[in-house]
Amino acid sequence: MLRKTVIVHIPNEHLNNAATFFIKKANEFTSHITVSRESNSVNAKSLLGLLSMRLEYGMPIDITAEGVDAEEALSALEKVLNPTDPN
Repeated sequence: MLRKTVIVHIPNEHLNNAATFFIKKANEFTSHITVSRESNSVNAKSLLGLLSMRLEYGMPIDITAEGVDAEEALSALEKVLNPTDPN
């Protein structure tokens, strides 16, 4: 299992569209992926789950992936939430 803390760098007015793209991207991977913030943890492949997180610009979240493509999934999902990061 791999875990990465990511800071959300999507302006608040674009978060709903970003959430939809995030879920589509998460569904490209076979790994089990979760998004966590404080004591709340949701399936990263669930739109309702992700929207329930009430993400905001600058908010840190943890993304956890377990499976054969976990590392690739974490990298791709980080880029969705932080598109300007050169890493």
